[in-house]
Amino acid sequence: MVNHEKAQAAGAERRLQELGITLPPPPTPFGAYVEATRTGNLVFFSGMLPVVGHEPRYIGRVGGALTSEDGRKAAETATLSALSAARDYLGSLDSVVRVVKLGVYIATEGDFRDHPRVADGASELLFAVFGEEKLSGRVVLGVASLPLGMPVEIELVIEVED
Repeated sequence: MVNHEKAQAAGAERRLQELGITLPPPPTPFGAYVEATRTGNLVFFSGMLPVVGHEPRYIGRVGGALTSEDGRKAAETATLSALSAARDYLGSLDSVVRVVKLGVYIATEGDFRDHPRVADGASELLFAVFGEEKLSGRVVLGVASLPLGMPVEIELVIEVED
């Protein structure tokens, strides 16, 4: 992970390179919707799943078939898809002014309690790419199921330059 001073000095695209992160291909819808829509300076992304291309990388519930670490990796994978969708929509992640909202939905077994650790897979990646000054608070929810049996879905809203 890059340090805080570097995060403030470099743009998001440069930080991706410094981190050695190659974004996957932009995700494609699994149904009748678009991946992103903009109103004013806000871009709302459809729920992002832990897929690469159109192929799920994780299936199952966290706390059951999947461990907390699996869930964390799934959250990171879903966030990589969100970043790829953002770059595809915007042309460059450098136009991101800030992350306005991060929602992390986790399909869990009923007694699962490690939600924050799983959600950190998304938050820490966004911190590394955008820096602390561009991050928002987050909402983390455990749910009974998510689309196509995947363990995590990321909700992302970003503010962009005019």
